Amino acid sequence: MDLSNLKPAKGSVKKNRRLGHGQGSGKGGTSTRGHKGAQSRSGYKRKLGFEGGQMPLQRRIPKFGFRNVNRKEYKGINIGILQNLAEAKNIEKIDMGVLITAGLVSKNDLVKILGKGTLDRKLEVHAHAFSKPAVKAIEANNGIAVKL
Repeated sequence: MDLSNLKPAKGSVKKNRRLGHGQGSGKGGTSTRGHKGAQSRSGYKRKLGFEGGQMPLQRRIPKFGFRNVNRKEYKGINIGILQNLAEAKNIEKIDMGVLITAGLVSKNDLVKILGKGTLDRKLEVHAHAFSKPAVKAIEANNGIAVKL
């Protein structure tokens, strides 16, 4: 056996039906496209969402809402979670690297520290944003809130 006598498996390759090759072929004349109309012409392409002249779904349904392109989406983390993390790993500085390794955020997330829970450790917290109660809680324990 060599490359010169390789063939596809029997029945796996079918010849395409040749449309429009004379009346004797049985598929001549209109070539299965019917008579007249846009779909019988060459180069016809149905418009996206076209429903045969019926009002398309995306035009029947009313428009509503607004999406602000300048919106910043923050991942919120409460100080109670920071307290648990600091106790478990025995650390005093919490930054993006610590939060990523803990599995709380992914590397592209913007982080906001929120004030739910209690904090009784001195922590240096690095994040993109802080709520006012969170800053108060961090600074009440002589900690530092560093905005990235």
